[in-house]
Amino acid sequence: MIKRVMLAAALLMAAAALFPTWAETTLRIGLISDPDMLDPSLARTFTSRTVFAALCDKLVDISPELDIVPQLATDWHWTDDGKGLVMKLRSGVRFHDGEPFNAAAVKYSIDRHQTFPGSTRRSEINSIKDIEIIDDLTVKLVLWQPSSPLLSLLTDRAGMIVSPKAAEAEGDKFADHPVCAGPYKFVERVAQDRIVVERFADYWNKDAIKFDKIVYLPIPDSTVRLANLLSGGLDIIETVAAADFDRLGTDSRVKLYQSSGLGYQGVRFNTNHGELAKKPLGSDPRLREAFELAIDREALNQVVFNGHVVPGNQFMPPNSPFYAKEFPVPPRNVEKAKQLLAAAAQPHPTVTLLVQNLLELMQAAQVVQAMVGEAGFELKLQTVESNTAINMSHDGQFESYLNGWSGRIDPDGNIYNFATCKAPLNDAGYCNPTVDRELDEARIYQTPAERLPHYAKAMAELIKDRPMIFLWHVTWLWAATPKLAGFTPYPDGLIRPQGLRKL
Repeated sequence: MIKRVMLAAALLMAAAALFPTWAETTLRIGLISDPDMLDPSLARTFTSRTVFAALCDKLVDISPELDIVPQLATDWHWTDDGKGLVMKLRSGVRFHDGEPFNAAAVKYSIDRHQTFPGSTRRSEINSIKDIEIIDDLTVKLVLWQPSSPLLSLLTDRAGMIVSPKAAEAEGDKFADHPVCAGPYKFVERVAQDRIVVERFADYWNKDAIKFDKIVYLPIPDSTVRLANLLSGGLDIIETVAAADFDRLGTDSRVKLYQSSGLGYQGVRFNTNHGELAKKPLGSDPRLREAFELAIDREALNQVVFNGHVVPGNQFMPPNSPFYAKEFPVPPRNVEKAKQLLAAAAQPHPTVTLLVQNLLELMQAAQVVQAMVGEAGFELKLQTVESNTAINMSHDGQFESYLNGWSGRIDPDGNIYNFATCKAPLNDAGYCNPTVDRELDEARIYQTPAERLPHYAKAMAELIKDRPMIFLWHVTWLWAATPKLAGFTPYPDGLIRPQGLRKL
């Protein structure tokens, strides 16, 4: 017995010698859901963006103050009356497979974003006509016409540069083993369980990276996610439930962070995508107007979010310079909603609302269900896993869908990819030439004063047709162990690994 104990102790000492600080140098992040494909050309989810923050650097990034700052590009300037963007690239950068980062890789990646089958980036950067390689570390983006949001769009997945060698070798399987130029390289993924990345020794900014590994753990239930943090199983979690956030205000076991967000949540209606669009809700805008009029946004905010979100009815919040003030948030009007349903000969329509299985979204759906029920709707909730809901939406397998967008610093990033006729995220199949024209025009101009009239005209059409209704604008809430230092809240909601360290 004594020999067995001594042997076990020796084995433990040997393991400690081999892995002396594994636990201390592993960062465990609790995600709200399992990310979709880890391919920047194809990805749609917020949680994939969080993982990409470790895997894939971009040409440019944003600061916490929403300035555009260098990342893989160190400098840039506009030429040709706004139809050329010259970018100087960072030297000495390598991809995770050892291949050099250069102008050819930038051209390859942007071409791939534009042409890869199923790309969700193509409408974001469809203003790019060509990419000219000036030298190994200089590229020029040649545009069809000036595009004021382009640089901001390159702060997200459209600006992520992948290894051409790896992308060519993997083809449509690239998401299974992504190779980029970020601080961490991909190790493994177990669906619905974990994603593991490890520190890339040749990262250009390696001094800012303190953890050897990051393990991302998708936990949709916010209560379970928080419990794992409090028990020490996680180091930081995203999207803390508002009620928990307020309750934990004086709890020494956690450190809380918050930031006003850039995105929104609302209901998308299937107006022109498959058989379900032919149902009364999709074919008659009066039903969609009645649905909106039955909702009290401020009551929804207080009941579900403890007042933490911002009620809204447009793709930008009411305090934005791009908000069209002539279309204020409509007050609840149940009687008018009933009149619209009666006029449409649908006094008690049955409608199915698709909802991701995230606690606060499900709670919001239940509140909406009760509110629209008072107007005559029989609202049935269809709750499914997040990626399943996204795939159903993409395939037109929804009548209405409670979902959102994490947001971008330029208004174009909040609407163009969802509302223009051929946009890859326009799952409703909505198509209105006036909306397309006005959103295209808004891209040409620079100042909010010049762009706002075009957004207002587009908003007028969207309010009339209601392919979507916007309900609230997010506030990001995080919680972390007090032993984690260096976390900076960003309005885009992402957990960036640069600077994170254990105390």
